[in-house]
Amino acid sequence: MKIHPIIIGAVILALAPMEVKARISVEEIHPPHWWVGMKDTTLQLQVKGKDIRNADFSVDYPGVRVDSVVRLDGSPDWQYIYLSISPETGSGELSLEWRKGKEKITRKYSLRTREENKGAKGFTAADVLYMIMPDRFADGDVSNNEHPSIKNKSVVDRKNLNVRHGGDLKGIRDHIHYLDSLGITAVWLNPVLENDMPGGAYHGYATTDYYRIDPRFGTNEEYKELISTLHSHGIKTVMDMIFNHCGIAHPWVEDPPSSDWFNLQDDWRQTNYRLSTITDPYASDRDRSMSVDGWFVYGMPDLNQNNPHLMKYLSQNSIWWIEESGIDGIRMDTYPYADRYRMGEWVDAVIEEFPEFNIVGECWFGDTGAEAFWQKGAPQAAAAGFDSRLPVVMDFPLMIKSRELKPFAEPTDAWNGLNKLYDHLALDFLYKDPMSVLRFLDNHDTERMIQVEPENLDSWKQAMLFLLTIPGIPQIYYGTELLMAGDRKQGDGNVRRDVPGGFPGDEVNVFTREGRSALQNEAFDFLSRINRWRKTSKAVAEGSMKHFMPDNGLYLYSRKSPGEEVIVILNGLDSENDVDMSRYAELIDEGEEFRDILTGKIIKLRDGSDRFTFDSRAVMLLERL
Repeated sequence: MKIHPIIIGAVILALAPMEVKARISVEEIHPPHWWVGMKDTTLQLQVKGKDIRNADFSVDYPGVRVDSVVRLDGSPDWQYIYLSISPETGSGELSLEWRKGKEKITRKYSLRTREENKGAKGFTAADVLYMIMPDRFADGDVSNNEHPSIKNKSVVDRKNLNVRHGGDLKGIRDHIHYLDSLGITAVWLNPVLENDMPGGAYHGYATTDYYRIDPRFGTNEEYKELISTLHSHGIKTVMDMIFNHCGIAHPWVEDPPSSDWFNLQDDWRQTNYRLSTITDPYASDRDRSMSVDGWFVYGMPDLNQNNPHLMKYLSQNSIWWIEESGIDGIRMDTYPYADRYRMGEWVDAVIEEFPEFNIVGECWFGDTGAEAFWQKGAPQAAAAGFDSRLPVVMDFPLMIKSRELKPFAEPTDAWNGLNKLYDHLALDFLYKDPMSVLRFLDNHDTERMIQVEPENLDSWKQAMLFLLTIPGIPQIYYGTELLMAGDRKQGDGNVRRDVPGGFPGDEVNVFTREGRSALQNEAFDFLSRINRWRKTSKAVAEGSMKHFMPDNGLYLYSRKSPGEEVIVILNGLDSENDVDMSRYAELIDEGEEFRDILTGKIIKLRDGSDRFTFDSRAVMLLERL
């Protein structure tokens, strides 16, 4: 029988799937929750979901109202909601609702009560910061070395210095007794937020989720537990953050919320790495723009802090982590590469909410004048109509001099050796507050202070004593106490090696005295002794400094506060040094006795003849009896 074509067509149409209009969705809300009683009463919600941009939004909760719903010109899968939360609002569950046509989506959102005395205590010159790269410290949970939620799979391979090795938060928590015995009072962890990046991004500087701890390190709860446990041992936590850029695998990159979410969004170019152009009064607009707007590397797209919705997101993220986890400080990566005015506003927002909090910015400059420009209240910046508001800057010039000039290794004369340290500290007048300068000799981005393990600790002890007794906030890189050595000829991974004993299968465990060599134990004990003394010393925490030029091979300086004065002595010669001590009469009286904190010995530096012979490369930390 022949079937009429019209009937055939009707059957085909009936069998064909009906076109269904795409539905809206709400996949994720940032921040995941908030608190009542915050000083800033405006809460931004970033909503991610299919075609959510143009949906109508409403909220039903006493004391909470919608200020605005922002629909940007980028992907339709983002919406930015601004809520006003009155000071009288109580904690509870908000009912959020989106409507588009006949579709409706509801979500619950938690407003919580703030916890008292959780953290946010800041860090000062009374502290010693110990910097840890979590991937390289200890692997406490091998089950999280790979995680099903990570899309860009990476394999743990400890033979390759430049990929993930499996260290995690539990590994740090398992060794808090080690940190405690070292005497440090704060840990700075390299970034721990999700880096779901090709290759694994073990270093953590390519964020792909600002509200999630990378599951290969642990969970948000484990991070909070680590901080709480550290606090119970009197150890603060500094969180490493990056606002200049994110990782190229961040959802923002695939679907930018707006056409100006990133700098050079449609035509990426790399930064020129010339930060001097930012303050150079003669710099061209082109050069200055490429410093700030250029991408750090291709895999780290440059965020545009001048987009107010992005900057609100980032500022709110900092406040969320402080309130959520109780961190005590933030170290902000690549600080001058971001917009300096917007970053100043970020500092204000954080300090307004947490007055005792502290922030250090990575401002990598080779001279003290440029470094000092970026500290809060710098007069040279004020002359240019600028104030960074940044409380703490990092003493990169000291790190550079310790490499290039080798002041702790070269014999001291009028121009070399310890005189270079004297000259360096003589420039502290450029800082508005020298006590708020982070002093360090190496970190994860530099070569180790020592390139090969030394035969003795003469020069090493001088470097450590100097670092821990000059004005400012000292920072020690993990492994320094173990005499870890390394240059960057094999890549950054060579200065970020594993701590032996922190990983399954390690034959040596340096977390124990038995696992360390005699020289390593000597180094560990030396640092531990100084760090423990520092905890009670007002002189180093807040005291003044007076130093004498080491024109006789001897560098002598004092730190003094009401009720306490200590004298530090470094003999820069590789031989005994017979010194006329009358030169130091303004600090040391005839016949006065001192106790050397390092050895316990009682010493008279001026006894009749005014001559005193110091051992080769002698180090002394003296307190008056």
